[in-house]
Amino acid sequence: MVSAGCKAEFGTAPTKAGTVAALQYEMLAASPYRHTSEDVIFGAYEARNLPDTADLGAERAAFFAKPQACLRASPLVKTYGWGLHHDAMGRVALAAVESPVYAAFLEQDGLDIVAGMRSKRA
Repeated sequence: MVSAGCKAEFGTAPTKAGTVAALQYEMLAASPYRHTSEDVIFGAYEARNLPDTADLGAERAAFFAKPQACLRASPLVKTYGWGLHHDAMGRVALAAVESPVYAAFLEQDGLDIVAGMRSKRA
C-alpha cells in the first residue's frame, strides 16, 4: 500500500536515471515477481556504489550485516504512487495506485495490507 502521505494519484515511473527510485522501478517493472525485497534493495545499492569487479556475495553479506530500510521506505511507495505486492515466495511486483489490481489487493480477504512509511511526521 502506498504511504499515507503519498500525493501521487497515478503510479509514475521515476524520471531521474540512477536514483534509488529509478533503479528499484527498473528492476520491478522489468521482472514482476522475480526479485525479493532484499534483491531490490541490494540491487539499487550495487548499481550506485559497487564497482563491476566487486565480489557480490561478500558485498551483499556485509551490506545486510547492518540494519537496512525495507521497501516500505522506498520512494516508489512514498512519492511515485506504487504499491508493492509480495507473493508467497517473498517476490515483489508493482501495482499502480489507480489500477484495478491495486484495488483488488486492498479488498482481498486474508491479505496483509501494510502501508508504506510516511515521509514526514504528522
